[in-house]
Amino acid sequence: MLATALSLLSCFQAPLVAAGPVSRRSDLVVKDFHPAPRAWTNLGPAPGEHLIRLTIGLSQSRFDELERHLYEVSDPSHARYGQHLSAEEVHDLVKPSDETSAAIHEWLQEYDVDIEQLTYSPARDWITVSLPVSTVEDMLNTDYSIWEHPDGSTVVRTEGYSLPHYVHKHISTIQPTNSWARLEGHKKRNEISKRSLINKRSSHVLEAADTYEPPDSVPLPANSTVYAACNFTSVTPDCLRTLYGTIDYEVKAAGKNKMAHTNYLSEATNRSDIGIFLSKYRPEAAAYADQFEAISIAGGVLDNGTNVAAEDLDREADLDADYMIGIGFPTPLTAYHTGGRDPSFVPDLVTPTNSDEPFLVWANYMAGLPDDEVPQVISTSYGDDEQTVSRSYAQAVCNQFAQLGARGVSMFFSSGDFGVGSDGLCFSNVDNTTAMFLPSFPTDCPYVTTVGATTGFPESAAWRKLSGGGYFTSGAGFSNYFDMPAYQAETVNAYVDSLGGLYDGLYNKSGRAYPDIACIGQIFPITWNGSTLNLVGTSGSSPICASVFTLLNDALISEGRPPMGFLNPWLYKWGHTLFTDVTNGTSAGCNTTGFPATPGWDAVTGWGTPYLPKLLDAFGLSK
Repeated sequence: MLATALSLLSCFQAPLVAAGPVSRRSDLVVKDFHPAPRAWTNLGPAPGEHLIRLTIGLSQSRFDELERHLYEVSDPSHARYGQHLSAEEVHDLVKPSDETSAAIHEWLQEYDVDIEQLTYSPARDWITVSLPVSTVEDMLNTDYSIWEHPDGSTVVRTEGYSLPHYVHKHISTIQPTNSWARLEGHKKRNEISKRSLINKRSSHVLEAADTYEPPDSVPLPANSTVYAACNFTSVTPDCLRTLYGTIDYEVKAAGKNKMAHTNYLSEATNRSDIGIFLSKYRPEAAAYADQFEAISIAGGVLDNGTNVAAEDLDREADLDADYMIGIGFPTPLTAYHTGGRDPSFVPDLVTPTNSDEPFLVWANYMAGLPDDEVPQVISTSYGDDEQTVSRSYAQAVCNQFAQLGARGVSMFFSSGDFGVGSDGLCFSNVDNTTAMFLPSFPTDCPYVTTVGATTGFPESAAWRKLSGGGYFTSGAGFSNYFDMPAYQAETVNAYVDSLGGLYDGLYNKSGRAYPDIACIGQIFPITWNGSTLNLVGTSGSSPICASVFTLLNDALISEGRPPMGFLNPWLYKWGHTLFTDVTNGTSAGCNTTGFPATPGWDAVTGWGTPYLPKLLDAFGLSK
């Protein structure tokens, strides 16, 4: 292993700094400290000569003004509703001041960093540069270590860092430093077709007695009801199109309207499997499996070839593409594949580590796209416990999402699959003994729309026992990082009051609450590695809800009107009246029954589920 690691080092670029010691400044101020979660083990110092790709976030000069624009163009009662900003207008609002840029350049030059080698984001509010660990340690007055997770994966991190006083206010965050996120797809594997059960992750597989073969797509009569199109053992595109009222809608603006989903963790959209799925469930879209756009960002994998089964890959990516095409076709789909296991740092002890923060990498890529290349709807089915990331990193990523919202993008994130938190793990990272509910990131960002899960007909909050132990429930909670936004304050405060003190002390009553809406979260047939299996999870809920709003955008754009953009101000003001309320179920987790579903908004399924005909009628649109 050591020989392998050393051989890989020869491929790395030469350091950008001169050799020799660099004196530490005496006027340092702690910028950020975020302790390692209890699951991580420190294996020892990171080798000083190895390179880290450092990403430096510069203070955005007029973000408050950007946020004001975001809320104004997203508020249906405001005169500017729908008047989204251009990329240039957004960049002008977030670009750093001349003072900030000068201070950062001066700081970097103190360590002999070649300014000509810096890479900038379009607004110049993010700087990327590769530097040796030893230099970064001097710059940040810290020590990097190799940390190992119980699953064997490693990262190179430090728990805190300091900056000179004169640059302190000019930097929002620096990564990789003290964020410990380990992205997970919000899906659970349930079962393979009845020919064979594959038990690679037994906790996600149902008992063999529960196996079934999902029904083929069949022509539906014009007056088909949900009960004719759906059953309780499998949720197909025909079922979902009937349930959410999209089956009779004819797409009109496919040349102007676009939708997308994101992939991480080496997940790739397997075109062969997607083609088989569409041939079975949306035959007229089958050929599109070879036509939709797939974009690699920072080395994101586009094709896993024969590694699909051995590495247990592509189920997440296939699920998203299957159902976005299955519902939204012929609206063009883009799949973004962002690398997250960057080998730019290879420690001597282990194989390549994850030194990039993929949400930030993806968001910065999107910020640089021209307006005509940005999809109007984007779904993401990944996340992690909020406390695994530093507050500064979470805020920086969330601010990037606000930029997309101001440009008219509706961003949907799945809420998670463990209710208010995984049983037995609901403790604070600060002391590992304080009990608390575990909100998720980035589902807790106030600038995105978070999607919970439902089940059954009529729908109730999703819950399903898994044969290997545990259960899947709709993720829900209250952020400890982000304050409750004004658009949801009245509604959520009323809900909290109705709880009568239930779970006081376990959650932040004044935090951003989620989910905002919900869609079906089980059981989705997909084709994986040529066979049929079923998944449960909010990973399916998010792309389904996103597809419904893709079709609403299609109707708006076809009449020369702007897309919906950031949904939440509209949703909480009056859009919720168009949703189907879900009043049964709970967000069980943390060894509790979790928050209860109630009439109106609740911390289980939000405002409930969408129904396209109601949305179209409310905007005076036709099918």
